[in-house]
Amino acid sequence: MNVCYNKLFKLMIDKSVKKTDLLNKTGMSKNTLSKFSKNDYVSMEILVKVCRVMECDIGDIMEILPAEVLPEQR
Repeated sequence: MNVCYNKLFKLMIDKSVKKTDLLNKTGMSKNTLSKFSKNDYVSMEILVKVCRVMECDIGDIMEILPAEVLPEQR
């Protein structure tokens, strides 16, 4: 994937927010939380809810990684 949510998990540690707390406060499902762990895409709606709960900006919870260079683009 081209996104990484390591910043979210670091922020959760810094703010002492547990995964269950995040689930309850955002109303997201466990499946969505697992998408964060796998660096899968999640909806903008969920990202906004997480930012509101964590009192941060979207850049504080995720980063967009450079796209992989396809063989024919070399």
